[in-house]
Amino acid sequence: MRRVLAAGAADSPNPAPPDPPLALVIRSGNALRLAAVDAAAAQAGLAAGMALAEARARCPPLLTAPHDPAADLTELDRLVAAMARFTPTVVADPPDGLILDITGCAHLFGGEGALAGQALALAGYAARHAFGPNAAAARALVRYGQGGDDRAEGDVLALPVAALELPDLALTALRRAGLRTVGDLARRPLAALAARFGPAAVLRLRQLTGAAASPVAPHRPPPTIRAEARCAEPIARTEDVLDVAEDLLRQAGAQMEPQRLGGRRFVLTLCRSDGARRRLVVETGQPLREPGPVMRLLRERIETLADPIDPGFGFDAITLAVPHTEPLAARQVLLESGAEANLDSVAALVDRLGVRLGAGQVWQLAPCDRHLPEVAQQAVPASVPTAKPGAAGKATFAARAGDALPRPLCLLDPPQPIEVIAGVPDGPPLRFRWRRRVHDVRLAEGPERIAAEWWRKRGGHRGTGGGLTRDYYRIEDSTGRRYWVFRHGLFAETPDPRWYLHGLFP
Repeated sequence: MRRVLAAGAADSPNPAPPDPPLALVIRSGNALRLAAVDAAAAQAGLAAGMALAEARARCPPLLTAPHDPAADLTELDRLVAAMARFTPTVVADPPDGLILDITGCAHLFGGEGALAGQALALAGYAARHAFGPNAAAARALVRYGQGGDDRAEGDVLALPVAALELPDLALTALRRAGLRTVGDLARRPLAALAARFGPAAVLRLRQLTGAAASPVAPHRPPPTIRAEARCAEPIARTEDVLDVAEDLLRQAGAQMEPQRLGGRRFVLTLCRSDGARRRLVVETGQPLREPGPVMRLLRERIETLADPIDPGFGFDAITLAVPHTEPLAARQVLLESGAEANLDSVAALVDRLGVRLGAGQVWQLAPCDRHLPEVAQQAVPASVPTAKPGAAGKATFAARAGDALPRPLCLLDPPQPIEVIAGVPDGPPLRFRWRRRVHDVRLAEGPERIAAEWWRKRGGHRGTGGGLTRDYYRIEDSTGRRYWVFRHGLFAETPDPRWYLHGLFP
């Protein structure tokens, strides 16, 4: 007998709901509507689909955040991969559900109830779940079933006709005809239902009652790039091992090239004849599929090992796996020689330093989705991929490589106060004093106005605790040195704006 477990986001509130209520908001046409609500918001009478203005009228302390459907799908994919430990047949049911075919698997975890409990604990979310004889029935029970205990299988025939998920006009016609539940439809002749509501309604009804199959397409993770070499005679020399590793890298590159992929993590496993194993892991800062750069990193790894490789009686098998891959397009070649252009020398240097010093010891600057200069970048490990062009954050201060407004390479942290004399109150500086030295301004360009992040401050807009506006100027003194200064605050915001030196141009 086939058994299917379906799980979805819980609608019923928890015994101790968080406070204050929270809702996710999405734009629908010209209006903002609630996309999802938490337990506290549900207790206050809010529901998905409600207009934000109506929700705030009902619940003034409501907190909101923008809904990110793409992030939801990414998290759902992660949960699908995590549920593979319970059954190989796991299907995502967007936007917030999972379907698991647990036929023949429940006894391995102590029964159906125990399996469901472990699965929900692993997911880490409050969720509803139900069991059914097929995927369609389990999904209908978890989404349209009534009652506080969703661990029981329930009765499919008692479900409302909304479980058929027909168009609104068809559902309205069914209710007007006095057909309220799935059981009411099941007792009617199927030919009459097909003539009135179409074959889709009959097929859906037969799937819910088990008369028709409701197949699912299980999630299948992409196969790991892998190559293996078995030696007729065990090898013990390091150079022989590296020769085999280079051949395995060519095989892995041949597998990745048709898929336009490149490896970011390479794992070489040396299997000794006495059963011992030694793993060598190499991580790169960019996707690669050519054996040359990876071989150089492997040699660096072997040279820096605190515990040298002990071949013992030799290695009789060597495997190479590429568990982390990323898209890799074709490379530009030089016209005169046909060789690849050396465009990745910095990335290669970062990889070599990472191998010698450790991946967590080499850092790089990555753009942040902030527009204030001092927080527009953050230091992250070099092994962490940064945002690609077209991703979120491309319009931030740090990522505007082609911006017409130049930025200084050196920023002072924190900005240093200076004394300024200006021709007019809101004009550029004519003279300033920094570090006890007076500088006469010969050229000035600006202002470039950067508003404060009032949405991050308690109190809201400027003048109410949200921060002051900055007017930036690029100036050059009489000796030819260039500076980046700003006036902190407009005269409408504060009676005495201060000046600061924020950066130095080369």
